[in-house]
Order: sequence, then C-alpha cells, then structure tokens
Amino acid sequence: PLELMSFDVAPRQDLYTSQGVAVNVEAVTQIKVRSDEESITTAAEQFLSKSQQDRENLIRLVMEGHLRGIVGQLTVEDLVKDPENVGSKMLKTVTPDMDKMGLEVISFTIKDVRDSNDYISNMGRPQIAQIRKQADIAAALAQRDTQIQQANATREAAVAKSAADQERVKAEAESLGFQAESQRNLALKKAAFDAEVKKQQATADKSYDIQANVTQQQVIAEAVKVTEVEKNAQIRVQEAEIKRRELELQATVQKAAEADRRRVETVAEAERQRLILEAQGQADAAKTRGVGDADANRARGLSEAEVIRAKGLAEAEVIRAKGEAEADAMKVKAAAFHEYNQAAVLDKLLTGMPEMVRAIAEPLSKVDKVTIVSTGGDNSHGLGASRITGDVMSMVAQVPALFELLSGTRIGDLMNRVPALANQDGNPGNAKETTTRANGTGSPVDAVSDEK
Repeated sequence: PLELMSFDVAPRQDLYTSQGVAVNVEAVTQIKVRSDEESITTAAEQFLSKSQQDRENLIRLVMEGHLRGIVGQLTVEDLVKDPENVGSKMLKTVTPDMDKMGLEVISFTIKDVRDSNDYISNMGRPQIAQIRKQADIAAALAQRDTQIQQANATREAAVAKSAADQERVKAEAESLGFQAESQRNLALKKAAFDAEVKKQQATADKSYDIQANVTQQQVIAEAVKVTEVEKNAQIRVQEAEIKRRELELQATVQKAAEADRRRVETVAEAERQRLILEAQGQADAAKTRGVGDADANRARGLSEAEVIRAKGLAEAEVIRAKGEAEADAMKVKAAAFHEYNQAAVLDKLLTGMPEMVRAIAEPLSKVDKVTIVSTGGDNSHGLGASRITGDVMSMVAQVPALFELLSGTRIGDLMNRVPALANQDGNPGNAKETTTRANGTGSPVDAVSDEK
C-alpha cells in the first residue's frame, strides 16, 4: 500500500547504553512507500508477496536493530535529556536501508525510556539534595530574620501597649462619665416613654372594654331577634296545628251537630205540614157541614190564622233547635280544644299506623313466587322465610322513628302530655268522664275516648 504506515518500535530485550546500563526504550515511527517509480517498483518486489503483518514485522526488526546500535553509542542521560538527537540519528542511520526497500521514514519519536535499576530515578538526586540544602539554609536565615523582627516588634508593641494602656485608662474614665450621663438620660427618657405607654395602654383598655360592651349588647340584641324569630315560628306552627284541629273537629264534631240540626229541622217541618193539613181539614169539614157563608168565612179565617200560627211555631222551633245544636257544637268544640289536643294527635298517629304497615307489607302480597337461597353465614336475622318476616318487622319497627324524625316530637313525650295516659292513679276512665262533664251530653268525643 502507498498510504502512511504507523506502528510502535519497542524491543522486548533490554538495550544497553555506552555506560552498560540496561534500559527499555519505546518509540513510534511513521513510514511510507517513496513516491518515485523506482521506489514503488522496489517496494513491490520486496513486499508484494508478504502480508501486512509480515511487512510490519520486517520493518520493525530493521528499526529495532538500528535503535539498538544508536542506544549503545549514547549514555542514559543523552537518551533522557535529548530524545530529539536520538530521533535524528535514527533517521540518518536507517534511511539507506529503507531506500533499499523503497521506503521512506517520515518520523521517529521516543515515547518512553525506563530502567529496572532506578538509574533514571536517581539521576536527579544530587541536584535534589543540593537544592534541599540551599532551601534549608534559606529557611534558617529567614527564621533568624523573622525572630529578630519579632523581637523588635514585641519591644515596640510593649511600648505601644504601655502608651495605649494610659490612653485606655483615660478613655475609660471619660467613657464611664459619659456612660453615667447616658444612663441618666436613658432612664429619664424610659420613664417618660413608660408613662406614655401606660397612658396609651389605659386608653386602649378602656376603649376595648367599651367596644366589648357594645359588641356584647349587639350579640344580646341578635340573640333576642333570633328568639323572637323562633317564637314567631313556633306561633305559626301552633296556629297551623290549631287550624288543622279545627278542620278535624269540623270533620267529626260539627258534622254530627249538623246531622242533628237537619234531623230537628226535618221533624219541625213535618210537624208544620201536619198542622197545616189539620187546619185545612177542619176548614173543609166546616164548609161541608153547611155552615153559612159567614161561618165558613170565619172558619176559613180561623184556619188561615191557625196555619200562620202553626207555621210561625214551626219556624220558631226550627230556629230554637238550630241554635241549640250550634251551641252544643260550640261546647263540644271548646271541650275538645281543652281536653283533646294531644289525644287527637296521638289518635291520628295510632289509627294511621296500620295503614302505613299495610302499605309496607302490600308489595309482598303481589309476589307470585319467592325463591330463597341461603349461603349460611350470619343468621342473626333468621334464615329462609323467617328472614323475610324479620325484614318486614324491622321496617315496621322504623315507623315510630320515622314519625319522630318528621314531626320532631317523641311519641313517649306526646303520650305523657295526654291527660288520660299521663294520669297513673289506676283510673283510666277519668279522661272520658271529664270530657262528658264538659260537654254536658253524649257526644262524638265520648265515642273517641271509648275507642282509645
């Protein structure tokens, strides 16, 4: 190949210098085929049949041989201190042999020089010892000068210290006087500041107390407003409850009174019709018996007068019966408001519970078939069909709790406020008797109390 070839030149055996010291030398060289036609022909004749490795080995052997000869002419100091001289000698001696092979040495450089006897490492020891000696002498001289200068500095420092102590004592005396005066002024200013702070603190405390009182009054006023709002809400709730009870009484007591009133009116109307018919019959009888026209007219007038009188009596009876019925209804209503307030609520609650229970259980009545799959486990609520019954009973047991949640009233407290239930003297009929005496007559209230 015509390109540049680069490889290391490192003989495996030790090379001996002119001093007989064995050294190891490593170098690197760059070689190429010369450019002229004759050299190219010569190189082709020499290396064409050889491989790349064989060519390099041949060239390396030639280079190592020349290197061995040059090292034998030089000392170790020459190899270490002047490697360029080794390179130039190498180029000069190897060029004729390279020309014979059609090659040209481009460069030859010493990479490293070593020995196994520490010759190279000991070469500089005399110089190093001389340098260390000179350094120790210089250090001793420097230390002497330093001690002299330190002594002079110490003496001068003592003189300066004495003068400084005198100045210090004088300055301290002046400083103590100045400090005393400063402390006096500071105490006066601090006392004035403390007085001002206490004054401002007292003013702030007083303002805080005033503001706290104002805030407390505002809080009390807001609490009063909240209480008024709560009372108004309770009043509206009570008014709504009274209205509901009035409607309930109208649906129970007043309907019964209205029925009695209609019955009395019907009886009075029947009586009036009977009297009218009797009067007309008497008039017709008098006319038929042949009484004269005057008697007939007189009888007819009497009959009409009797009819008018009977009609007036009947109307008066109707008005009286209606008034008595309304009066009785008002008495019953008053007694019911007085004695039946909590009982009515409890009655509606207890009478409505069966409907709620029926509504809860009604979906089960529409189930055609029930398939029960039991996997064991927790049987605290039963198994099979008993589990369904237990679930229904659990839902039914939640009805009173649902009422208490929606109404905000405990059933136990409601029952305690009912007179007939709260009285535990062994006479459960007191409520009925009290209501009967208040009404004066047997009214629907008696029926409700008996049913309770």
